[in-house]
Amino acid sequence: MRRVTILVLLIALLSVIAPLPLEALNVRGHLLKSKTFLSPAFFLHPGSVSNKFYYDVPFPRGHLALKSFNAEVVDENGVPVPLHETYLHHWVVEPYYALKNSDSADAQKLPKGIIARNSGVCKKTLGQYYGLGSETRHTATWVPDPYGIEIGNPENPPEGYEEKWLINVHAIDTRGAIDKLGCTECKCDLYNMTIDEYGRKLPKDYIGGLYCCYDETQCKVKEGFNGELRKLFLRYTVTWLDWSDAVVPVKIYIFDVTDTSPPDEKSGTACKVEYQVEECSPENRAKNECIDVKVTKEVIPRGGDIVFGVAHQHSGGIGASLHGQDGRLLCASIPSYGNGQEAGNEDNYIVGMSTCYPKPGSVKVSDGEVLTVVSNYSSDRQHTGVMGLLYILVAEQEQPAPKPALCFSFPVPWCLPTWLTSNL
Repeated sequence: MRRVTILVLLIALLSVIAPLPLEALNVRGHLLKSKTFLSPAFFLHPGSVSNKFYYDVPFPRGHLALKSFNAEVVDENGVPVPLHETYLHHWVVEPYYALKNSDSADAQKLPKGIIARNSGVCKKTLGQYYGLGSETRHTATWVPDPYGIEIGNPENPPEGYEEKWLINVHAIDTRGAIDKLGCTECKCDLYNMTIDEYGRKLPKDYIGGLYCCYDETQCKVKEGFNGELRKLFLRYTVTWLDWSDAVVPVKIYIFDVTDTSPPDEKSGTACKVEYQVEECSPENRAKNECIDVKVTKEVIPRGGDIVFGVAHQHSGGIGASLHGQDGRLLCASIPSYGNGQEAGNEDNYIVGMSTCYPKPGSVKVSDGEVLTVVSNYSSDRQHTGVMGLLYILVAEQEQPAPKPALCFSFPVPWCLPTWLTSNL
């Protein structure tokens, strides 16, 4: 009877809380805030590419704990744009330190900006705090309680600098494309590319990837196809808490299956970010074994509890996983594909990745542990410029397991206080 009474109260509570403004929500007794922003506008016509970096973008300020970051491409009327029209190859967001007074004589020899990267292991190429692609609409980024990604700590910027944020948006317009998938996989012949954006000649065996679909390149469209110039934005929603002693900080680690450096010599310089999947052989096709498996070893510099994990893959991906030194499974992330035409359910596109939320304290890694990264793709056909990344959050300090909170994502992310959920 007590259980039924509490559930009735919850339903009543939902009806009361749902219309409240975003700043009126609570997580574990602390005020949860959320705000939606727009990136600077970018413009695309059929077949064109935009891959721009925007500095000093709107972002919550202060000493905060990030709880989630969600984004999608919208048009100038705020309408979500489907992937089969504008393919979101990736977006990344990360903080940097900007020089406060760059015009002063003392500042003339100082760098105007210093990137504040994540904790590893490919910091030189994958330094972002958040980053997703086509899967962004249906991939959770929520950091579970009592954890948070610490930002805005006034002690972190070097003297004379302040924290700001940048966003990189890589979008490809495939309206009228003669080969939509080929355009999204950046096949060089479709872009008529033989040099990269710095004028360097491409290797003969490089047939597709980021070097061929850089900013303002053009993929082939059907002859006579006409389409309007579109004004687009990345619309992003940030959810956060004010920093307090109740928040447990987490470190961000991004592993790349293309990292070929020996585990004992990790410098981040061998993270190539993308790779190529060859079409399976006739022998494997006859045995229905058209799966490309790529594996690498990575060293995590500092251990702790894994509290969140997710992979990033491109079309053709069938899942990625992270394993401990003893072979135990730490996290497996599986893509979901759409089967329609509307934004968020686009046929044959990855529209979401499953996430890992281990029970607090149940999945641990040790300092310097050698981890195994596995990325699986269908090799039924060739794929170029694919990625196999795994993103985890690690809490280094030991914490007692928190009581579970009941969380909801509609109309906005929020959780019921633990004093109530602990009685369920």
